[in-house]
Amino acid sequence: MEKSVMDLTALPRTDPLELYRYRDGLYAVDLIAAAITEFDFFTRLAARPATLGEICREHGITPRPTDVMLTLFGASGYVRGEGGVFHVTELAREHLVSTSPFFLGPYYASLKERPVVRDFVKILRTGRPANWGSYAHEKPWSEAMLTDEFAKTFTAAMDCRGAYLGAAMAAKLGVSGRNRLLDIAGGSGIYACAVVARHPHLSATVFERPPVDGIARTMIRQRGFDERVDVIAGDMFSDPLPLGCDLHLYSNVLHDWDTDKVAPLLAASFAALEPDGMLIVHDAHLNADKTGPLPVAKYSALLMSVTEGRCYSIAEMAEMLEAAGFVGFTYEPTAADRSIVTARKPA
Repeated sequence: MEKSVMDLTALPRTDPLELYRYRDGLYAVDLIAAAITEFDFFTRLAARPATLGEICREHGITPRPTDVMLTLFGASGYVRGEGGVFHVTELAREHLVSTSPFFLGPYYASLKERPVVRDFVKILRTGRPANWGSYAHEKPWSEAMLTDEFAKTFTAAMDCRGAYLGAAMAAKLGVSGRNRLLDIAGGSGIYACAVVARHPHLSATVFERPPVDGIARTMIRQRGFDERVDVIAGDMFSDPLPLGCDLHLYSNVLHDWDTDKVAPLLAASFAALEPDGMLIVHDAHLNADKTGPLPVAKYSALLMSVTEGRCYSIAEMAEMLEAAGFVGFTYEPTAADRSIVTARKPA
């Protein structure tokens, strides 16, 4: 197929924010419905305010999805946290507590058997993600990505949003004096291509496991970036990261994994980066106290349902980066509720 050099520095004339938010927030109502119809969550919390750990013990649920649920409810104005203890708000007390004359539980009851609602009940209890899209014939996302058909479909889906998100991200990066980017778990290579398009002095390597590495080579070549962006096959969890790069990028990657897997990834980047190298985390980030933004809290519900991860707050990212040895933490919004966090390996 002929090369067709794509202008990855161009941004659309119109703002697609709400289209992203419809898709990213798709599962939020199912998580709310699971809390109301299965756990009578707000009635019980109104009777006894509790910490996250106490909530998990009372309902027989696990910390990762419960954290996502409480973040969504906090951003929605249904709960508030005081010193680590969660309370219902007046809004929830009037409309989500079963003893209130304005209780909306029966209105949500018809949603109880929706597949995603039932999935959320299982996820809350086990901590394990559901099959992709709640389809019975699908595998969990991380396993499905090892199959050619699913990998092609999923990579194409992520690639199409990257044409916008990647250009917006690259426009915010200050990378003068840097030379080579390593895009870790870089999917189709769209983000690496966007960065080198915006910053012509850079070259890049995409590090991806099979079969996505082959998909990336094809898509990078079709875009006309194969002379500046190459691909190395490898698994970021089990293979050493390529050396010789002074920029590392995790774009929409860390949110797929829990902290026990994120921390080793950050440590591996710290070890592999050149001295004074910079780490870039491009993702949807919650604010420091995890009270919002609401669109990111909704997106976190979707991620929690199909991956082992969730959206992380700015404070959580700063803490994990510092623990890995990084310094000079920065944060900047980009587009469509996404943002970049950067940090530097000391010289």
